[in-house]
Amino acid sequence: MKKIIILLLLTSSYIFSNINVVVSILPEKTFVKAVGGDKVHVALMVLPGNSPHTYEPKPSQMKEIAKAGLYFAIGVEFEKVWLPKFSSLNPRMHIVDLTQGIAKQAMQSHEEHGSEVHIHAEGLDPHVWTSPANVRIIAKNIYTALSKADPENRDFYRKNFEAFTGRIDATDQKIRNILSHTPKGAKFMVFHPSWGYFAHAYGLVQLPIEIEGKSPKPRELVELLNKAKKEKIKAIFTQPEFSDAMAKVMAKELHIKVIKISPLSEHWSANLLKIAHAIAGNE
Repeated sequence: MKKIIILLLLTSSYIFSNINVVVSILPEKTFVKAVGGDKVHVALMVLPGNSPHTYEPKPSQMKEIAKAGLYFAIGVEFEKVWLPKFSSLNPRMHIVDLTQGIAKQAMQSHEEHGSEVHIHAEGLDPHVWTSPANVRIIAKNIYTALSKADPENRDFYRKNFEAFTGRIDATDQKIRNILSHTPKGAKFMVFHPSWGYFAHAYGLVQLPIEIEGKSPKPRELVELLNKAKKEKIKAIFTQPEFSDAMAKVMAKELHIKVIKISPLSEHWSANLLKIAHAIAGNE
């Protein structure tokens, strides 16, 4: 009897879920569960600690694709290769673009030449969820897709969506309060330019350490250090998915902190509040 109970508990997400959903990254899982609640079983593709630039799904994850009704895409790089394969495996699975309605920005790196900064577009920046306003749009797209796939529970999804948008708005207001004494145009330094939408939302500027996707050369490093001193940078943000060796060298020279923070964290609200506090000098 105990074995039967344990088996039921392990499989309860499938028994009681109305829809099997697959998402690419952890923040999406947070958003889908916020709107879908226990009506939705969510499978994750890019597992924690991995990069969505190069991720390859495991065989067990392909099984999730085979039984999914919806795939929520968000524009990360691995989707370009794998979404067509997922569609071939499960033609009945409907792929939903969660970025519909979001104004995309160019992915940026910078190259210093004296006092000028030349911006190079490297395709569109996929990190749309780093802006609360964009998360609101993503949540609306999730609500619309779930309501269409499971119309009997439309009211359930609507109530969850409204509650979630309330939390999104509260996060946005908290960030604005934290940054209330931070001047518009204030700059913060990142290794990989993942926070462009956050910067745009709050009138900030991110300064990437990467030069066209690569670590800076010695001359470029000196220019970056001079720029960081001039702009009174308070911290350097790195991601667990990338090496932070260069960031540590710079931070030691500048006597500032290296803060590891991943835009792929499931704790999207706490994540944005943490980066706001660091930019404001509260960390």
